[in-house]
Amino acid sequence: MENHKLVLPEHLNHYGFLFGGQLLKWVDEYAYIAASMEYPGSNFVTIGMDNVEFRKSVRQGTILKFMVEKNREGTTSLQYLVHVYRSNKLEESNFIFSTRVTFVRVDENGRKISIKD
Repeated sequence: MENHKLVLPEHLNHYGFLFGGQLLKWVDEYAYIAASMEYPGSNFVTIGMDNVEFRKSVRQGTILKFMVEKNREGTTSLQYLVHVYRSNKLEESNFIFSTRVTFVRVDENGRKISIKD
């Protein structure tokens, strides 16, 4: 799954760069959308992200490309790999970072349940 986001002034810190937390929010959101589209009617909560190390800074006006792919499926959990690039070119020089986002499927009471149910 591919998504894009335009970096606006409200996404910047006081130095004029994209807040890292804002970028993580988008990564979590786009991975959640992928899981929800792949498993309609299921409820997922984020339980973790792997190592996060930003490789490039991001300024206002940058268009970010988010590439999301399922990495692993367990009994109650899913993991998605998210790559983030600057602009619409998948070149190494535009690579921002990647991480794995892990979700667990839960019932209406917040208890883990099988993905297959």
